[in-house]
Amino acid sequence: MSSSAQVLPSASTAADLGITPIVDLDTGGVIALQAAGNGHGNISAVIQTIHNVTGSDALLPLVLPVPAIVVIGGSAAMAPLHEALRISGRRPGEIIIMVRGDFAQHDRRALLIGLEGLRAIGYLIAVGDLGTGHIPLDLLVDAGPYLAVISPELISRTPRDARRSALAESLAALARGVGAHVLAPGVSDEAQLTAVRGWGVRLAQGPLLIPGPSGRVHVPIPVVEQEPVQALLGPRVQEFLLPAVTLPYAATAEDAAEAFGSEPSITSVILVDEYQRPRGSLDRSRFLLSIATRFGHALHGKKPAARLADTARTVPKTTPAIAAMQLAGRDTARVYDDLVVTDEVGRCMGVVRVADLIRQVAAMQR
Repeated sequence: MSSSAQVLPSASTAADLGITPIVDLDTGGVIALQAAGNGHGNISAVIQTIHNVTGSDALLPLVLPVPAIVVIGGSAAMAPLHEALRISGRRPGEIIIMVRGDFAQHDRRALLIGLEGLRAIGYLIAVGDLGTGHIPLDLLVDAGPYLAVISPELISRTPRDARRSALAESLAALARGVGAHVLAPGVSDEAQLTAVRGWGVRLAQGPLLIPGPSGRVHVPIPVVEQEPVQALLGPRVQEFLLPAVTLPYAATAEDAAEAFGSEPSITSVILVDEYQRPRGSLDRSRFLLSIATRFGHALHGKKPAARLADTARTVPKTTPAIAAMQLAGRDTARVYDDLVVTDEVGRCMGVVRVADLIRQVAAMQR
């Protein structure tokens, strides 16, 4: 999931549509929308939200809460959801299925088979209600979810209830340890926001993060005092983060050309694997030059874009600006290529333009 600067519906409109924005706390960008739903055995509310959102300007990825019993029911039980998404024009890669609600132990195998089937279609998988739902924690290992959602009941009692705060923090650490993004739902005040950020949680949603009259979300981001050595090396690269344009590693050169053609400001396209880890990088100038030659499209158009890609130059999100510039300078032929910023488990968070780092370092030395 990449950050977006898209202007969202206002709070009242979002409520009417049955959606809640999910915010990347590192960038302040809204990266997805969560649909209304429940864990009581039906998906009617989710389907209604899909119909409501169709035709609106809310084109971000959707998180759809689906009761575990529906996933256990297999393709027949999920058919109405698949059909609603087909009619809406949504692709599976834009959808995160969040399984929630209780299920019997003897249904565990059927649930895992159902989740694997959804993943095979192309959906991303999330596990919800961690901490209060009757979901075995080792399901995080077997299901391998893209997203883990802490129970909103735990968040609602944070930070006033120290024991429940400790439980939520440990669940966040567990989820990250098995390779999942972590979402804190129901954040309603700045004390809760500060707490979840302290746990290392990157994604949140709730009343504090609802769009205002302008349709934009204001995220209170606390200012962290820099250590003396860190101050000398400059701010971390995540402060310069821009949304990355990503394509699957198997995408064709035609797919990449279409992505570059959609927006003149795009300087790179990052090729990622199924876990959103960067596998290659396409620089705009070099790629379009290859395609624009006399036989370029005939030679490359239908073939994998990876044939024209360079190795992605990755930097962890905590890398200081000067250290990132030193990395950029190691290859003089690619000194101005975008750097790919990664999270704790190597997934693409966005890109940083070297020119932005140069301006920052120059300002520090004045």
